[in-house]
Amino acid sequence: MIVLASKSASRRAMLEAAGVAFEVRAANVDERALEAALKDAAPDEVALELAKAKALAVAENERPVLGSDSLVVVDGQRFDKPADREEAANHLRAFSGHTMQLHSAAAIARDGKIIWQHAARADLTVRNLSDRFIEGYLDAEWPDVRYCVGVFRIEALGPQLFTKIEGDQFTVLGMPLLPVLGALRDFGELPE
Repeated sequence: MIVLASKSASRRAMLEAAGVAFEVRAANVDERALEAALKDAAPDEVALELAKAKALAVAENERPVLGSDSLVVVDGQRFDKPADREEAANHLRAFSGHTMQLHSAAAIARDGKIIWQHAARADLTVRNLSDRFIEGYLDAEWPDVRYCVGVFRIEALGPQLFTKIEGDQFTVLGMPLLPVLGALRDFGELPE
């Protein structure tokens, strides 16, 4: 059984659906401080460093600890999870008509050391969103999307935001699951 260093419902659902036995122990990481320290780093590096920090923040001697994180970049600007509904609406306005780069990363730690890491990217083309659509969308999806970078849940009404998605569905959901499963097999946590 592994430890998942995340409270993310979608990451839990992915692991459950894939038959991975895990225990949740949320990592206590100051993500904004780490992002600030990495201000000049590429987005995939930032996502990876956040995933590694989460994996290392959960103390475990024997079992692998899986940390994961995602971040969104639109026109060179990084976007975090919205603090409130007004900020969510502003994010959606900024995304409207642009391509969102979604960077998802995962890292596995054991005995206080990172033993595996992987980052992936998906490109999501956001259609032109009217203020009327944004308000109706947030009426239906708030507060659930408050906890989602990119202000969407692809497993809910999120697909209505996009005209095109390039990248695998697990990366879009917030974790590069197929490489994670491969690593867990390599470490003997899943059958070959």
